[in-house]
Amino acid sequence: MNARAVLAAAAARLRAAGVPDAAGDARRLMAHALGCGPERLLMVLSEPLTRDAAARFETAVAARAARCPVAQIVGARDFFGRRFRVNADVLDPRPETETLVQAALDQPFETVIDLGTGSGAVLVSLLAERPEAQGIGTDLSEPALAVARANAAALGVADRARFVRADWYRGLAARADVIVSNPPYIAAAAIAALDPEPRDHEPRMALTDGGDGLGAYRAIVAGARAHLAEGGALMVEVGPTQAEAVAGLMRAAGLEGIALHRDLDGRARVVAACAP
Repeated sequence: MNARAVLAAAAARLRAAGVPDAAGDARRLMAHALGCGPERLLMVLSEPLTRDAAARFETAVAARAARCPVAQIVGARDFFGRRFRVNADVLDPRPETETLVQAALDQPFETVIDLGTGSGAVLVSLLAERPEAQGIGTDLSEPALAVARANAAALGVADRARFVRADWYRGLAARADVIVSNPPYIAAAAIAALDPEPRDHEPRMALTDGGDGLGAYRAIVAGARAHLAEGGALMVEVGPTQAEAVAGLMRAAGLEGIALHRDLDGRARVVAACAP
C-alpha cells in the first residue's frame, strides 16, 4: 500500500475510536513515522511505505486510538514558536497558555520565577524571548524537572535557567520581577468528566489540587509579596470560570492593579496583579 491509502485507513480507525480530529492526527502521526515535516507530507503520500515506517505508524495509531495525546506519541509539542520535548511526566503545553507567556512579555523584567514549571515551556519561552533575563522554575516532580532541563538545554537558555524541586515557594529565597504559573486548577470532582487524553495520560498532580481547584492559587498568592520585587507582577493562568475568584484572592492579599488577559477565544485566561 502507498502511504495515502494507509493514512485514509488510519483516519477511519481514529474516528471510530472517538478521536476528535482524526484526519489531522493521522497526518501528524504519518509525518512522524516518515520522519518528515507535516508540510512535506503531501509530497510523499503517493510513495510506498517502507516496512519500518509502516510499523512506526501502526504503533503510533494504536496509541492514539487508545487516546494517548499526539504530543506524547511524537515526543514533542510546538509552543510559542519553538519545539518542546513532551512525555507522560509533564502536561502537554496548550495553545491557550501562550496567553500567559505574552502577558509576561508585555512587562519589563530581568528575573522570573515559574511555579509548577512542568515541561519548562513557559519559563524557557520567556528566557528565549528575553536574552538578558534569568529565571527559576520549580516543580514537585523530579521527572518533570528533567524534561524542563532538557528543553532549556535544547533551546539554548540552560545557562540562565535554574530548576529546583520545591512545593511552590518552599525553600525559595529569591525575589523576581515577574512570577508566572499555570498551576493545577481542575477541581477533583471534575476530573472524571475530562477527555481521556488528560484524564488518563497526563500527570494527575499537574491537573488537580485534589480539592476545589483553587488550592494552588491560595498558596501562590499568599507567598507572592514575599517573592516579588517592588512593583513586580504575579501572573497565573486560570480555568474558564475561575478569574473572579482568583482576582479576589489577589485583592485580599494586598496586590494591586488586577487585570484579566483573554485568550484567542475571548475567555479570561490569565489574572495578573502587581506588588505595591
